[in-house]
Amino acid sequence: MNLVVDIAWTHIAARFRQTVVAVLGVAIGVGFSIMMAALMQGSQDDFVRTLVNAMPHVAINDERREAPRQPAEEAFDAAQIRGLTPATRRRGINNPIATIAALESWVPGSVTPSVQARGILRYGGKDVTSVIVGIDPAREPRVSQLVNHLKQGSLPALFRATNAIILGDRLAEKLGARLGSNIAMSAGTGKVMTGQVVGIFRSGVRAVDEGTSYVLIRTAQVLAEQTGLINEIRIRLNDPMSARAVADRIIADTGLKTISWQEANEDLMSAFVVRNVIMYTVVGAILLVASFGTYNIISTITFEKSRDIAILKSLGLTQATVRRIFILEGLVIGLAGALAGSVLGFVLTQVMLSIEIRTGFTDATRLPLIVAPLHYVIAGGIALASSAIAGYFPARKAARVHPVEIIRGAT
Repeated sequence: MNLVVDIAWTHIAARFRQTVVAVLGVAIGVGFSIMMAALMQGSQDDFVRTLVNAMPHVAINDERREAPRQPAEEAFDAAQIRGLTPATRRRGINNPIATIAALESWVPGSVTPSVQARGILRYGGKDVTSVIVGIDPAREPRVSQLVNHLKQGSLPALFRATNAIILGDRLAEKLGARLGSNIAMSAGTGKVMTGQVVGIFRSGVRAVDEGTSYVLIRTAQVLAEQTGLINEIRIRLNDPMSARAVADRIIADTGLKTISWQEANEDLMSAFVVRNVIMYTVVGAILLVASFGTYNIISTITFEKSRDIAILKSLGLTQATVRRIFILEGLVIGLAGALAGSVLGFVLTQVMLSIEIRTGFTDATRLPLIVAPLHYVIAGGIALASSAIAGYFPARKAARVHPVEIIRGAT
């Protein structure tokens, strides 16, 4: 083994400049791959975090996943009903206090009731549609980041004015309203109320900021003419990624329509899967290009050292030993490139983190990067694997050469 290492090191050291170029090629590929992975993973996690914080992890409403079966369908398997007008049922979640208590007994997180109504906000001759959410200011901080998203006003201010309302900043901009403005609120029932703006929030999600407003639960109940009723229960979990499993259990227990944040954003989550495939494909392509430098170096050494290979084989070295020499050379170049690339990748990520960005469209002033050991392991592993493969093919060619043919044709 010492002989194999000595020969491999001699070959690498003899072509120092070319070796340095090959190592730099691998290092640049690894470094930029780590930076790209950190940037793409960081931007994805930041977007998901913003999305998760702007909405409940699980939302339960008074609808049902499937329409209730009719009595005739229960009595007769072959019955088929057409044109039947279903009876008008009382809106809202039945026995919400007991339902919330049952959920709090096992759900790993916080639970709060709310009333959601769709309505129109009117101010200064402008009409804008909005989702009006009735909340309990005391419990709201447990299930949402609304208290942290408030730019003006506060949640307790909902108690200080008649029919007080908190608007998203883009919604307020559409209306032309500001803190203290009196706006008209109307729902589909025809009920019209006048409320005072006591707060303005900004979540960072455009759809929420331009289409959502918050009032007290009793205000939303009066507006929707559902006094004493609750049509939504919102849940914030300790682990947001368990939302889908929790939603499935709630559906099985209650039969109510329950939506996790993953289900509500299925299109985005599917786009993230495609985005990750693209990211790792680009990273792999960068490292594959870098491995061609290693292949060129090993191929050149194999060609120039053909007589040395013949002499070594004539002295008794086996084909496997000759292959190990050149594969070891490729691994040395790959390992050196991976180590240097890891340092380069760390430096690049720190430089990217130090860049300050002020666009006016977001509160973030730094690029969202995730510095994860897994990125270094993946980039270094691919670099080593590609270098080993790049060294294998010249090694196989060198090991198959018959020494007599080389010595006989030598000049």
